[in-house]
Amino acid sequence: MRTCAGCGRRTPQRDLVRFVARDGELVAGRTEPGRGAYTCRDVACFDQAVERRQFARILKQPVRIGPALRRLYTDAGSDAGQAGIAQRLA
Repeated sequence: MRTCAGCGRRTPQRDLVRFVARDGELVAGRTEPGRGAYTCRDVACFDQAVERRQFARILKQPVRIGPALRRLYTDAGSDAGQAGIAQRLA
């Protein structure tokens, strides 16, 4: 079980998107090494985590958040989008 950085809901790890800091840049990846922060597979949770600066707090370092990360969620409403997120993060 992990906690979403956006909404605070506790959810099984497999149902969340994992982020880590690599050289001060926020990157998504389930197998990336290091401390991780998680969000639900909902762009609203990602946006809320960004707005509240939760990624920096959870990862214990300042992070730059590129616009490409938000695009992970653009197709999340469809089954194809969910499969695409899972495939990109595997």
